[in-house]
Amino acid sequence: MSNAAPRRIPVYRSLAEIPASFGPTVVSIGNFDGVHCGHQEILSAVVSEARILGLRAVAVTFDPHPERFLRPVKAHLLLSTMDQRIQLLDATGIDAVLVLPFDASFASLTAQQFVLRILVETLQVRSLHEGGNFRFGCQAQAGVEELRAFGAEHGFSVHVHEPVHTHGLEVSSSAIRALVAQGDMRRSRWMLGRPFVVRSTQARGRGIGARLLVPTVNLAPYEELLPAFGVYVTRMTIGGRSFQAVTNVGNRPTFGEPSFAVESHILDFEPIDMDEDTPIDLEFLLRLRGEIHWPSPEALKAQIFKDVARAKRFFRLSD
Repeated sequence: MSNAAPRRIPVYRSLAEIPASFGPTVVSIGNFDGVHCGHQEILSAVVSEARILGLRAVAVTFDPHPERFLRPVKAHLLLSTMDQRIQLLDATGIDAVLVLPFDASFASLTAQQFVLRILVETLQVRSLHEGGNFRFGCQAQAGVEELRAFGAEHGFSVHVHEPVHTHGLEVSSSAIRALVAQGDMRRSRWMLGRPFVVRSTQARGRGIGARLLVPTVNLAPYEELLPAFGVYVTRMTIGGRSFQAVTNVGNRPTFGEPSFAVESHILDFEPIDMDEDTPIDLEFLLRLRGEIHWPSPEALKAQIFKDVARAKRFFRLSD
């Protein structure tokens, strides 16, 4: 997917926001973390069927992620923030996103209540597309077979999609999270269909004013998933302008007391208008090496020259 501006489709944050004349619809329900190749295939089918039938194509997702509500201590870090998820869903061609608040009331809905309130009464669903592992209802009591039975009862079809494979690997959000956590940017890119991206802002308190005048950018604290500690070839997009960069994720152990940072050195730097609220997208393209405690600043400097040379070669070959 490109960095083009989204179409800004409608985003509804509750059932009450859905207009009375909204349906009928073709729908897919899921967490859609990362909106990876598997999600994209399902949503493409949703859009295609909706266009044929003259209906509205809708993605239904949840905030917070159900794991965050049900098992907060064990909940995993996510591949994408909600803003990223909505932009990525937008790019699939769907017509609207429904973001359902996942709270105690929602978690207590039975499978039948879920189908009646959300699918039948509110969205007037005519067709539903899901993966084979889809579960719904209180304590995930129902799956695709129960969904088919509800569809037969209430007049909507259910299409169950097989897992997508790429390079012999089954695509899933959990598999991609594991790859990113290992720093495997190549295989995570295969599954996502694009580079892994962190969306953040400039770290506060660095006195950048209204312009970025130095080629080094530190990201503000980021609460979701980051790649393994190490040095990466990256592409940084600041306010719509894209730059080549080398990024260190880690504790900078050579300089005394550990101090975690995501620090990027821009290779093709030009001063740019920005402030501490300007959005920054950082694409991780290739892991160059792990984090190392160098014996001296001089040794680190020598390695940085090597890292920069490898990054420039990467960009030359990928142009």
